Amino acid sequence: MSWSCRHGDALPGGASSVGAGLVAREFADADLNRLTREAAALLPTDLLRYPLVSPGERLPFVAADARAFGSREPATRTESFAALLQGAAYVERLCFDYVDLLGAPTDGAVVLSGGATRNPLWNQLRADVLQRPVTLPRNAQPALGMAVLAASSSEPLESVAASMVRLDRTLEPRR
Repeated sequence: MSWSCRHGDALPGGASSVGAGLVAREFADADLNRLTREAAALLPTDLLRYPLVSPGERLPFVAADARAFGSREPATRTESFAALLQGAAYVERLCFDYVDLLGAPTDGAVVLSGGATRNPLWNQLRADVLQRPVTLPRNAQPALGMAVLAASSSEPLESVAASMVRLDRTLEPRR
């Protein structure tokens, strides 16, 4: 999972070692649509999971020896999947809270991108855990963000983004 937030004219960003890579590794043979439907009935789950893809963490804290963990063994593969989605959403929330603690503004729009945006349950869960609306662009490929940054070298970032990024829909958080 990686993300950026606006701070003045800069976009400080970070990349955590949790996220969709673990879905690809642990659930490569699964029917993700079916697993997502089944996981929806389990959320929120009391199984807490810090879903690191590999040893080491870099955001929201730096710990070369950090390891993935769970509060207990999952009862089913579906529960493991639900806890992974929930854990990644909570790590994202921890990142926002940490940046806020450091004094950087964290208000404004949250636009999701990357492969995880293909999972509607995960998108809604992220809005719910963040307790703020999240917007999905029509083109959620992370490379688009890099193209926007590259194009903004000679024009204001806001106008470049407005001309290049088309938004699809916004998900409102549930309590």
